[in-house]
Amino acid sequence: MSRKNEDKILEGIRTGDVVITQAFYEYNLIYVRRYILQNMGNHQDVEDIVQEALVVLYQKLVTGTLEIQASIQTYFYGVCRNLWRSRLRTKEKLIVNDALIVNKENAIDVSMTEKEEREEQEAIFYKHLLRLSTSDRELLTLFFKGKNTKEITGITGYAENYVRKKKFIAKKKLLGMIEKDPAYLLLT
Repeated sequence: MSRKNEDKILEGIRTGDVVITQAFYEYNLIYVRRYILQNMGNHQDVEDIVQEALVVLYQKLVTGTLEIQASIQTYFYGVCRNLWRSRLRTKEKLIVNDALIVNKENAIDVSMTEKEEREEQEAIFYKHLLRLSTSDRELLTLFFKGKNTKEITGITGYAENYVRKKKFIAKKKLLGMIEKDPAYLLLT
């Protein structure tokens, strides 16, 4: 979305334009719904959080304290996530040290936000990997398992040059599908 369109949306929300505010609400509801429902929420929680986030956005617009470094949708999604996590903490559904959680398998400290983002990225990746043709998916799966070109050639029966070219094209297709995914755009 262009900066001009974002400015129009922000101005519409600030002035109370019902059409703009409603369109913004409905557009963002889809993304927020998925997040909240996947994180112990229900449909009423979704509407409550989106409305609370709109109030936060409106208050910041009116007071002139709004500072956005990303797109308005990304900012709004972040506000919704923070509000939801705060609500979960107060409901004692989520007991998390905000700074760190411990991954017992690796004994690595990972912030909750990073873990959630990684899980979302993986879900997007696998969703699009499964949409590739069988041969592209097989080739990339072997590649991601650490197989080199010669090993892939031995498994698939393809010539080395064909494997290199096909791998390049399959990776390009996969990246193209991921980069067009609205959920991915919210993460970047």
